Amino acid sequence: MSGRGLFAFRLRNSPSAPLSILNYPLSIAPRNPPTCWRYTGRITTNREDLMTTRTMDEWLDAYGESHQNPTNKKVHFVCVPVIFFSIVGFLWAIPAPFFAGFWAFLTLVGVTLYYARLSRPIALGMLVFSLACLFVLSLIAASGASVFWVSLVLFVVAWIGQFWGHKVEGKKPSFFEDIQYLMIGPAWIMGFLYRKWGIRY
Repeated sequence: MSGRGLFAFRLRNSPSAPLSILNYPLSIAPRNPPTCWRYTGRITTNREDLMTTRTMDEWLDAYGESHQNPTNKKVHFVCVPVIFFSIVGFLWAIPAPFFAGFWAFLTLVGVTLYYARLSRPIALGMLVFSLACLFVLSLIAASGASVFWVSLVLFVVAWIGQFWGHKVEGKKPSFFEDIQYLMIGPAWIMGFLYRKWGIRY
């Protein structure tokens, strides 16, 4: 066997630690890893495949690596939910059949299923937040204000805050590495709240 592959491992005593990946020549990739490692079971040349097999803890730990600065954390605790809300608002603003907000509702069903694949408790928390977003958007629409323009202003301001926070942190946003981190951001905040409230996920 030739070429190079990705060898995945974790410390044996740290089952919840982030997945570590080493780039080995396949010809010398270890078949019997040292006893301090817990072999994850395979060698693959597909990095994306390894990314999709992460657990929720691994995703949140990896996301947290670029969100250590206290100021950047505070910015994200505000801006990430606002961005989520504004994206739901954009979907609400699309002319829809059946009922107002149909496309937003349909998309949030898919989003909830995505989170459920990683953590059902996190998915439940995100479902509650998603329903709250729909409720607030219905109030905005009922008031006669433009859901689209309200969402656009919030979206732009929140992203300015996000990039400023990362400038303070000195690290680029996680989604530059993997677009899925755009989905992990809200779950990261939900995970923080769960840990604070003593809720297991």
